[in-house]
Amino acid sequence: MSKPTVAVLGASADRNKYGNKAVRAYREQGYDVYPINPSVTEIEGLKAYSALDEVPVEMLDRISVYLPPTIGISLLQEIQDAGAEEVWLNPGSESPELLARAEELGLDVIQACSIIDIGAQPSAF
Repeated sequence: MSKPTVAVLGASADRNKYGNKAVRAYREQGYDVYPINPSVTEIEGLKAYSALDEVPVEMLDRISVYLPPTIGISLLQEIQDAGAEEVWLNPGSESPELLARAEELGLDVIQACSIIDIGAQPSAF
């Protein structure tokens, strides 16, 4: 049985940011984690990818977004093209405009903390 996969959009090398906490939480829960950040090459010992279309898996189980809405809205088409089973907008990553555009694209987003969803507490990281 293969591990579940997740791309963390807005992954960070800064261990105080939720984009880093998510990378660590998903790894701890047994996911294959693909950090997405065009500014770095590695996060928590994992190769960081510049964009979703660089992730070397056929289909992601989940995309977890840790980006400001002004950036996230520009990536919605890329998120749709990735065809993940779930798209999570973590607190602070959503806006009325982003949600309206996501709906136009037919994305069924989940607005909640994806770290808590996988059974972890952000404060543990």
